[in-house]
Amino acid sequence: MTVNQPLADRLRPKNLDEFIGQDHLVGEGAVLRRIIESGNIPSFIMWGPPGTGKTTLARIIARQHERTFFTLSAVHSGVKDVRNTIEKARKYQFFDAPNAILFIDEIHRFSKSQQDSLLGAVEQGTITLIGATTENPSFEVISPLLSRCQVYVLESLGQKDLSTLLDRALSEDQYLKQYSIDIQENEELFRYSGGDARKLYNILELVVNAEVAESRDRVEITNAKVKEILQQNVAFYDKNADQHYDIISAFIKSIRGSDPNAAVYWLARMVEGGEDPKFIARRLVILAAEDIGLANPNALLFANSAFDAVERIGWPESRIILSQAAIYLASSPKSNSAYQAINDAQQLVKQTGDLSVPLNIRNAPTRLMKDLGYGKDYRYAHDHPGNFVQEEFMPEQLRNNVIYAPQDNKKEKEIRQRLKSWWQNKYPYK
Repeated sequence: MTVNQPLADRLRPKNLDEFIGQDHLVGEGAVLRRIIESGNIPSFIMWGPPGTGKTTLARIIARQHERTFFTLSAVHSGVKDVRNTIEKARKYQFFDAPNAILFIDEIHRFSKSQQDSLLGAVEQGTITLIGATTENPSFEVISPLLSRCQVYVLESLGQKDLSTLLDRALSEDQYLKQYSIDIQENEELFRYSGGDARKLYNILELVVNAEVAESRDRVEITNAKVKEILQQNVAFYDKNADQHYDIISAFIKSIRGSDPNAAVYWLARMVEGGEDPKFIARRLVILAAEDIGLANPNALLFANSAFDAVERIGWPESRIILSQAAIYLASSPKSNSAYQAINDAQQLVKQTGDLSVPLNIRNAPTRLMKDLGYGKDYRYAHDHPGNFVQEEFMPEQLRNNVIYAPQDNKKEKEIRQRLKSWWQNKYPYK
């Protein structure tokens, strides 16, 4: 027997009594449960980690009140899709029929223009908007839209809830009931699921299918077996667990190591795994300064422009921007001289403490400060040939101390020669 529908979909709750977790919102007498039971559903946004029931709750509301239900994914939908859906919802408005529910998954990935396109329909009551986001809506949802929505915070599922979900899967799912499944240890199941019900079911199904493929009718699940099977399954990705950190590490190290092919591969793994594009873009900005730095100063500008573009565009087009940035950075010459310089400077500060600022470069806004010698004998660089004059800028105890060491690349060779010509009598640039 084969089952094409994922276990998480087969066992999706159909009403609030079947729903597991989020007792603070949908438990007996809780705020969201009272709203759902009243039938007076406002537009609202659910903010919480993946697999905590956001989509399920939206579907339960629509089913319980027989509301027309439209769903859009911010990953795949644009402004045109939003407008077309709103127009469909408007056609359902007749007599006393309740307005349609528009559920938008990952609403934080909508650009400003996409979110703007929702405002009129929400304000006029053409739709009841239910949004789902894993990111703080205060930062990711535009203020006019946020002011028209309630925000409810969902929490990762605890071990008690995860245990209940496991028991339900083994006792209710017709496919799993074919086999004798013995969960001897559940710690790794819970750890890899990260409080995500969908992830828990995906892992369970993966382990069972792996055992069934070996022609085993009896399935014994242990911590070691879960780890072994997940490590063999290279497509498994969880942005909230260990794989998240392993894959972003592989991505960064591939770029640092100047391998654009590996960089784009690991990028694709994150894209397919549902990683936040802004998280990836932020790491590229850091890498441009830390690992490329002065070997190619344009890299930081490029990475920062990519971040701005990703923030405006959102999925799915952002994958192209990130690919371009990753290839450009991987193909750039590398230098970590700026990174090393600030680290060395911080260490020097810790060792030497708060050394006095030389009098000649102190600020002198008052007569008293001038009388005390603040700013005395300071020489203004632009008054001298080549806009340069040898001046003392370091504390007396640290004079002639070299912190920035240009590395052996084309750009920094030019920098070294320039510094050497300027500071030939002070810093020993060779």
